[in-house]
Amino acid sequence: MNRIAKFEKVSIGQFTAAWKDTFQERSEEKIREIYETLKLPQRATAGSAGYDFFAPVDLVLAPGETIKIPTGVRVWMEQDWVLKCYPRSGLGFKYRLQLNNTVGIIDSDYYNSDNEGHIFAKLTNDSNEDKTVTVHAGEGFMQGIFVQYGITVDDEASAVRNGGFGSTTK
Repeated sequence: MNRIAKFEKVSIGQFTAAWKDTFQERSEEKIREIYETLKLPQRATAGSAGYDFFAPVDLVLAPGETIKIPTGVRVWMEQDWVLKCYPRSGLGFKYRLQLNNTVGIIDSDYYNSDNEGHIFAKLTNDSNEDKTVTVHAGEGFMQGIFVQYGITVDDEASAVRNGGFGSTTK
């Protein structure tokens, strides 16, 4: 098995800024408590392909609701690899929980971005059965799978990333 990546927490400063931008909680003490309890992604079994990302707080989504989650996590990985993020399959199957961009793509050079490569997830409860989704703090809600990729023989990309969404097409 190739060992090509390492998960880390973003700095407390980055996490605090992202948390305040997303949630009503403004208490630096409470945000620090949340930060201290963050679990880095991990596989559940030796045969698991996906690394589970864990909810930083209780999440409740009624049908049609959307939430943006600052995970507090970044990942260093070798070049020529990508982390692809999906909802945990049980949540997708039972509730139609979806990532808003369908599959999150975390490129290896995202790690060096101004936001420290902070991975966010935007989830929507797309239930058509009127089911509310509840994910408790510390439970897995998303899974990431590392995939190696190739490039075309005439590829000449030389730009350097600095940012997240849309930063590579500016």
